Amino acid sequence: MKSLLKAFPLLLFLLGCVGIPDNIEPVKNFDINRYLGRWYEIARLDHPFERGLEKVYGEYSLNNDGSIKVVNRGYEPASATWKEAIGKAYFVSHADIGMLKVSFFGPFYSSYNIIELDRDYSYALICSYNKKYLWILSRKPELDESIKTGLINKAKHLGFEIDKLIFVKQ
Repeated sequence: MKSLLKAFPLLLFLLGCVGIPDNIEPVKNFDINRYLGRWYEIARLDHPFERGLEKVYGEYSLNNDGSIKVVNRGYEPASATWKEAIGKAYFVSHADIGMLKVSFFGPFYSSYNIIELDRDYSYALICSYNKKYLWILSRKPELDESIKTGLINKAKHLGFEIDKLIFVKQ
């Protein structure tokens, strides 16, 4: 029984990483086939696993088992090397809702919530299980300023700390 009680906080932490922040809704009528391919990171809130990286992008493709292969790459100027992380993503509920869980480290998952998506799938706003994680993605290395401003304003309205956004050098 003591072992179970000791494991309970870890279980709560792991479950807490697959969710969506209060007052945030994932996109509906999502089509994974249109989402597949390359997405460039335009901006992000800082976090350790991408700190200092430039030219960051993600590639999404379908695996044979129906999961989504996620390959994130970024260039680290300090060491003049490319860093890469390969993971798998799965839908949390339905395949037409932009709410996924992604893992880069074995059984540990985190949320990948698509909270804004252009009807042409040319840009997206992504968050994780809390408001400490936010990404603006685009199919092209640059994003029109008016679109970027609109996404930033939406993020601000939703309670993200937009003054801490890092604009990625592509």
